[in-house]
Amino acid sequence: MSVYRINIVLFGIRTIGSALIREVIKNQQSLLDHHNIDLRFPIIANSNLAFFEKEDQKNNWEADVNQLTIPYTMSYIIDRAKEKGHENLIAIDATRGPEFAKSYISLIQNGFDIVSVNNIVNSLHHDYYTEVRRNLKKYNTEFLYESHISPGLAVVDTIKDLQASGDIVTKVRTVTSNSLSYIFSRFGNEAVPFSKILEDAEKLGYTHNDSREDLSGIDVARKLLIIARELDQKVELKDIKVQSLLTESISKSTSKVIYNSQKKILDRFFKIAKQNQKEKHVLRYIGEIDLEHNTFEVKLVSVPIDSNFGQLKAGEHLIELYTLNTGTTPIRIQGAAFGKQNTAKSILNDILKIAERKRTAVYS
Repeated sequence: MSVYRINIVLFGIRTIGSALIREVIKNQQSLLDHHNIDLRFPIIANSNLAFFEKEDQKNNWEADVNQLTIPYTMSYIIDRAKEKGHENLIAIDATRGPEFAKSYISLIQNGFDIVSVNNIVNSLHHDYYTEVRRNLKKYNTEFLYESHISPGLAVVDTIKDLQASGDIVTKVRTVTSNSLSYIFSRFGNEAVPFSKILEDAEKLGYTHNDSREDLSGIDVARKLLIIARELDQKVELKDIKVQSLLTESISKSTSKVIYNSQKKILDRFFKIAKQNQKEKHVLRYIGEIDLEHNTFEVKLVSVPIDSNFGQLKAGEHLIELYTLNTGTTPIRIQGAAFGKQNTAKSILNDILKIAERKRTAVYS
């Protein structure tokens, strides 16, 4: 069987995009030897500049990407890919924010499969969510996004497998925030102020650039929304009840300077919450879907220290899926999901899934 080439058009070349390229290059020979798949990056782009690979410079992106980039439009990239005869095109969305979502449908209509890291895309209005899937079906393309919830953990695939088996998910409980998993794991085990652990999490890279995005609960809410939609729930982000961990004086409406200078305001609230728990309990920040009662919540809870959530290590994710078949014993998906390497490996895994299915379709 001849080598099967996949052409990757990468959007977003900062932390995750760069890690993906290095992961592919590191595993390139193994992919050829064990999968007979050759992954190429003919086009690499950031928000307004694109690098186009030359024939004699395969995957030699780092040396020239800064010098050889040019302004682009999405239509130009699509036309360039067609002009060069690139087949088996997969667009990688390693961007952040909703802007790139405007290009998804155009890419799908031009034969691109999509692998995405950007979980904002799947939490936009349900009409957009539905339109993307209508086009995927019409143009026989794929959109994979396992890293939207917990990179490296097969949350979306597990839900799809349960649905395919005829089982019905009735309840979901999650810890899917790297930063808040780290913070509350330490806070439960150490006599250290909340604000000090928060600052450590920031220094270690667990949080977003502005950690109020973590403390607001919006990232956990987006992930819960994605899970809810995988369960065929027609819900919007506004339908999720979110308990923010921020006080009004350091909310997103205040400046980052004020926030950074007043984080210690949080210490009193969390000290009291910790003291008011039952014995041998710890705090956890969870997402919860209860389909029997049609509730979708993100909240701070107190759990027994010997429970699944209570035993979580710093930075670990845990997703519990309760189904009709499993009753009160949930299916547990648990593990570390932090870091650019985990995310890069998750993207590569989705790329290989698409590559194998495309090749099977060609040779079947």
